[in-house]
Amino acid sequence: MTYQSYFFDFDHTLFDSDASEALAFDHALADHLAPDLFAIYRRINAELWGDVEAGAINPVEVRTLRFERLVETASLQLDPLALADAFTAGMQNFGELYPGAAEVVTQLRERAPVVMVTNAISEIQRGRIERLGIKSLFDAIVISSEVGVSKPSPAIFDHAFAALDDGGLDAASPSTTLMVGDSLTSDMAGGCAAGLSTCWFNPHRKTRTTTLALDHEIVELGQLLSL
Repeated sequence: MTYQSYFFDFDHTLFDSDASEALAFDHALADHLAPDLFAIYRRINAELWGDVEAGAINPVEVRTLRFERLVETASLQLDPLALADAFTAGMQNFGELYPGAAEVVTQLRERAPVVMVTNAISEIQRGRIERLGIKSLFDAIVISSEVGVSKPSPAIFDHAFAALDDGGLDAASPSTTLMVGDSLTSDMAGGCAAGLSTCWFNPHRKTRTTTLALDHEIVELGQLLSL
């Protein structure tokens, strides 16, 4: 099928968020690292982003709340706001795109418009985009904390289509737009709810834990070029 626009998730799809997060955590905690502390943080962080997907909180609240809960859970004598500030700086400054990601996006953009649609804290994502110099890879960038709605809500995709319209680009219909992402609960559920075609990026070959009818599943981004 020839797709007439491509919507991409960013974290864990184009960008190595695991490396970024681990380095940022080490940067923020510095001399206060302890065994299992990062695992505790990751559990708390995953729960909070689950709340974002459910619409219970907004991404900006995650910025400090995850460290408030970490300090309380691990009985740390640290300032959660200072931790959040240091971690945010680290998230902006550490991490790279997956190898070949920019090249794949560039080639797809020669065929059709490309939009980044990301559940994220704006200051972190904008900092990364600027540092990596990748703004020009996309025809539009939609960040959940900026538009007030997060995936899997179909409303965030309305912002993506509107951004293309504002740029004078024809995104055609949802069914001819391909949503590419790693998250079943965010990217794939949201894409299906909005009537988009979907492609699950599953490089770790995880077991599919959804009954959603997905259009594609890939383990390498380069496979998108043959869809």
